[in-house]
Amino acid sequence: MKSIFDIFKIRKDERWLAIVSTILFSFLNFMTVYLYWNRFSVLSDNYHRLFVRWFRISGFDPLTYEVLSYWDTAYNVYRHPLLAFFMWPFSQLNQLLITLTGKNFAVVITALILIFCALYSSLFLFRIFKDIIMVRMREAYLLTGFTFSMAFIMLSSMVPDHFIMSMFALTLTLYLSGKKLYCGSALNMWQTIALFILTAGISLNNGLKIFLAALVTRCKRFFEWRYLLFAVIIPCAMIWGFARWEYRTFVWPKEMARYEVKAKKNHEYMEKIRQQVRDSIGSKDSAAVEAMVKKIKREKAAEKYRRDHKQIWNKNTGKPIAKGEFMRWTDKTTSRWDVAVECLFGEGIQLHKDYLLKDVLRNRPLIVRYDTSNIFGYINYLVEALTVTLFIAGVWLGRKKLFLWTALSFFILDMVLHMGLGFGINEIYIMSAHYLFVLPVGIAYLFKAIEARKQPYLVVTSVCALTAVWCFAWNIINIIGYCL
Repeated sequence: MKSIFDIFKIRKDERWLAIVSTILFSFLNFMTVYLYWNRFSVLSDNYHRLFVRWFRISGFDPLTYEVLSYWDTAYNVYRHPLLAFFMWPFSQLNQLLITLTGKNFAVVITALILIFCALYSSLFLFRIFKDIIMVRMREAYLLTGFTFSMAFIMLSSMVPDHFIMSMFALTLTLYLSGKKLYCGSALNMWQTIALFILTAGISLNNGLKIFLAALVTRCKRFFEWRYLLFAVIIPCAMIWGFARWEYRTFVWPKEMARYEVKAKKNHEYMEKIRQQVRDSIGSKDSAAVEAMVKKIKREKAAEKYRRDHKQIWNKNTGKPIAKGEFMRWTDKTTSRWDVAVECLFGEGIQLHKDYLLKDVLRNRPLIVRYDTSNIFGYINYLVEALTVTLFIAGVWLGRKKLFLWTALSFFILDMVLHMGLGFGINEIYIMSAHYLFVLPVGIAYLFKAIEARKQPYLVVTSVCALTAVWCFAWNIINIIGYCL
């Protein structure tokens, strides 16, 4: 138990990083609180409508505010099976504060959770660079700073969504895996189970990354029947079973109630049309009336279809690979190249000034390009190209390192899901905190490979430092401008 808490102790050489990180993340969250306190601190009888209607930072969801305001399984229970339950103690704290003050402190409590997760994500990354990849101290600081200068990692640390919580769990997993590899050991059964419950409980697909980390550290031992049964199969079955129970207990009754209300309204609406038809044609012939009603119904359905296809959320959604419960969320038509340049390594790392922090489901085109009518647009594309080039060079030079493949397995899994199958491809940059931290890990191996060559090392680290400074300045100025 002592070793579990030891991992959260801030070491002497981490104190300045912890101080600077806490100040930065506190400032970012202060802006969010400043932006929404007046509207969101009031009590409401419909928190979902309040938060979803007024929260406007890219396409992030404010469901954490809702869960903390009045506890419920507001998250998608199949994607975030345990997240609402992780939030329960904080919800009870908020209820106490509401009773004492008459104000809703959901935005403040969420900010404290985000600051904690962002702080320890930065510390775990710093330890990965310094203790596992073993770059020099100043380069470990540089790479940690570069990670949090990226636009949607920075944003994830200040918005009420689950992404920075996922990053906390994933960087913790990477750090523990790296320590195991460094010591020549592997993730044991209980560590795998605990990390899976934490990570998959926050975001189910990220739970697969725990098994990837276990596979890399355990190698052939991953396939031992006891380990497969108790650390992989049973936890997967239990968390899926829990999600099914959660759906039947909390979600299904509300969906049925909404369906009944909708069916009642639809019935009343059709009866109104039916009466209007009777009055207009002056006929009591039920067959003629029903034929006319069916015709009107088809016309209205066609009109709704045309109207929906003009909506931006429909324009920004590609055609699925196949129909089905899950495959209908895939996308086979959206241009992967445009998404990679403008969204994956574009918006995720540097914000676009046009349509700044707009939502593709509301008021933003899927593909937004940097404005090359001025020099800044060319700098944006140059920074993107340099970042990707440094990453690819680091991956090539560190290709024989097992820990690098642990990190890359996380990245590759997300790329298969998002860029391959197209899950969430129209909002891929929102998921940046799930995978962009792997880029500095790859760059760290470039630093390590050339550290004995003074001139190339100076050039590469200088380019990385300039890139980090540019990203931080560009993104923080745009975020502040948006919030104010």
